[in-house]
Amino acid sequence: MKPALTLLTALLLAPLAALSAQTKAPAKPSDVSKTTLSNQPASPPAKQISTTPTPRMDNPGWMRIVERDAAAAKRGGWDLVLIGDSITAGWRAGAPSEIWAKYFSAYRTLNLGISADKTENVLWRLGFPGTLGGYKPKLFVLMIGTNNTGHRYGTETADDTAQGIRATLDRLAAKAPEAKILLLAIFPRGEEIKRKRNDEVNQKIEKFADNKRVFWLNLNDHFLQSDGTLSKQLFKDEKPYPIHLTAEGYEAWAQAMQQKIKELTK
Repeated sequence: MKPALTLLTALLLAPLAALSAQTKAPAKPSDVSKTTLSNQPASPPAKQISTTPTPRMDNPGWMRIVERDAAAAKRGGWDLVLIGDSITAGWRAGAPSEIWAKYFSAYRTLNLGISADKTENVLWRLGFPGTLGGYKPKLFVLMIGTNNTGHRYGTETADDTAQGIRATLDRLAAKAPEAKILLLAIFPRGEEIKRKRNDEVNQKIEKFADNKRVFWLNLNDHFLQSDGTLSKQLFKDEKPYPIHLTAEGYEAWAQAMQQKIKELTK
């Protein structure tokens, strides 16, 4: 009889237990919001953008340039490789050929600059088949980041941009561990608030140089007047703000880093 009584008791108490559970105090708003938020995917922070290899979707011709550069890289024999955005790409169009010949004819030089690229785009390109394969350069010259600061000033911090540059250095070291890297400070730009952001980034990335594999060179004083404004002779008269170099600007750049390139390619 005892087992039967125990079963009957359990059946009688079950509805009471369910009723008790329903009448418990509701969860506090803070508990509810915590539970709800924990179940929602977090938005990726801006720093993940600058360090995540990403192809460009805004320019249909971008991939053709990447493929062209990879094909050129596969020919091999490169001593010096320039990596960057439109300022670096300008050696192909903005700088007179005689200036290029004057300062770079002593080296087999590959230009991997593409206009409007940010750190994540360079990272993607460096992983594209052939871009860093089949040759052993003596020196990479890297300047990247002004499009990060210029286009994402409100959403990307100086540290985010610096980490994108750090990731680029790491990618170069992994692909070409014997090569040296000349890391250039991001050049000044016309808009003061963004020029200051470039300065913030430069203060951070300067620390990446170890003077064994990565070497730092800040040429920005060559492009500024005594009052701290951009040299009108070295920068194009662009609206709303100058950012690109004139022919004189390219010569000033080449001349200023010539000695360092000689030292690092011996």
